[in-house]
Amino acid sequence: MNDLATVFSMPALLAWLLLPVSLLLLAGFTGWQSSTRTTGLSWRLASRLLALSIGATALIGVLLVVDAWIADTGLPEMGHRLGLQPDGLAVWMALMVGFIGWIILRYADTYLQGDPARHRFLPWFLTTLASVLLLVFTNNLLVLAGAWVGVSLALHHLLTLYHDRPEARLAAFQKFIVSRIGDICVMTGVWLLYRHYGTFDLPAMVASAGDTAQGSTHLEIASVLLAVAALLKCAQVPFHGWLLRVMEAPTPVSALLHAGVINLGGFLWLRLFPVLDGFSPGHVVLLAVGGLTAVVGVLTMMSQASVKHALAWSTSAQMGFMLFEIGMGAYTLAFLHLLAHSLYKAHSFLASGRTVSASRVAPFATADIRSRLAWSAAAAGFGLALLWLNPGLVENNPVLGAMLILAIFGSVLGLPAGIRLRQKLLLGGLAVSLIPIYGLAHWLLGPVVAPHSTGPLPLAGVVIGLLMVGTLALVSLILLLNPQSRIARTLRFHVGYGFYLMLPFDHLTTRLANSLAWLQPATAASKNDLSILGDKS
Repeated sequence: MNDLATVFSMPALLAWLLLPVSLLLLAGFTGWQSSTRTTGLSWRLASRLLALSIGATALIGVLLVVDAWIADTGLPEMGHRLGLQPDGLAVWMALMVGFIGWIILRYADTYLQGDPARHRFLPWFLTTLASVLLLVFTNNLLVLAGAWVGVSLALHHLLTLYHDRPEARLAAFQKFIVSRIGDICVMTGVWLLYRHYGTFDLPAMVASAGDTAQGSTHLEIASVLLAVAALLKCAQVPFHGWLLRVMEAPTPVSALLHAGVINLGGFLWLRLFPVLDGFSPGHVVLLAVGGLTAVVGVLTMMSQASVKHALAWSTSAQMGFMLFEIGMGAYTLAFLHLLAHSLYKAHSFLASGRTVSASRVAPFATADIRSRLAWSAAAAGFGLALLWLNPGLVENNPVLGAMLILAIFGSVLGLPAGIRLRQKLLLGGLAVSLIPIYGLAHWLLGPVVAPHSTGPLPLAGVVIGLLMVGTLALVSLILLLNPQSRIARTLRFHVGYGFYLMLPFDHLTTRLANSLAWLQPATAASKNDLSILGDKS
């Protein structure tokens, strides 16, 4: 063990251990003191704590690299003794949470100036971040389950900052119901994992997973419950209506939700999949529901005239794709998707004024449909040849290969009009480069995800996956090739309302909310059942 590295390891781990506690203490102090001077001090101190979080996490990341490639630092072992899980997944997640939290905090400091909700925002914002960091850091599943519940409870208070708005109250109530069901699923799943492994310690579970995981009813049921919890957290159909209503919350709250909290369903599975039994029933649930949500969300998003509804549908669709990727065992791709979506969506909300302005810019003219289809087919064919020659680029996964081919085809399909042959070749080459870029990203981030088998995807997974990818491609081509046909017009109308998949849950929660006096007897939502389905063009 390298003594110098150990000197740095312990302070960094202690900083990790104390940061969530410090944020919780600061949240309590901020909620107790309401004077202008102490409030300003709390905002500055919170910013410094989040900056410290980024610095401590970066140091732990460097020490992990040293431990893996240069000298033994003893950091993982010390972390486990402190109840922490210092690995690549935790480091990347903590960096992302700390950075986005720091950015949102600085934005909110100005955005909420003069807003009556300002004094309530900071305590619950810090509580949410502390719970998320605890969820990321811990190696104990009891603590993980408690932090999962803490995130949803703290977020509920953020969603009701404007409690005088009926839409905000209904969104919070719907989210409250969904979260409580998800909490029950997580706690029951954790209990079943304990029944199987005899411990709540994650490293101990992972160490014995290979010997005891096969053919366990407890693990199969736990996988389904954890899949349901992830689907609920990630706003998947048919429980996604609350995500459209939640736009009533202030922009910093929307940014925190869409860029951070909603991703936790994916993190839960990236953390726990090593203790499940290979391709479990939970994987099938994620494949089917995540794939369906991705297809519906993408199509509905493209039909929205409202920018805020388009962003909400985009989040639901991207979370569907992420869970779909986890369901087919593409864990590295799902992790890359999680990070990229968090950064992109945080920027989209915090720069929402610019997003609205950009949406008003007229799109450039595209080439005629025959030319675009020909170039798209050529680029997709070239990509298919690359995968045929080297299937290892997609881990011999036909569904992942089909997704990349569809991405290449769609990228070239927007070919502008009036460009030269050289530019067309360049655009086609850039689209095909998605395959080697994915291979490079997989090589770089692969060690972050826990070691796992890259065996062939079971037949059920291949069928479900290809069915979802094929459905998305087919419906998109119908709407593109013959937009004035009867079937295209019918599809466009129903797609604009998300195929009404959220209406049953919306009806149920609206009636329940009214009966419990969460809302006034008559609300705008009850007057128009389609009010949350989106503004279709």
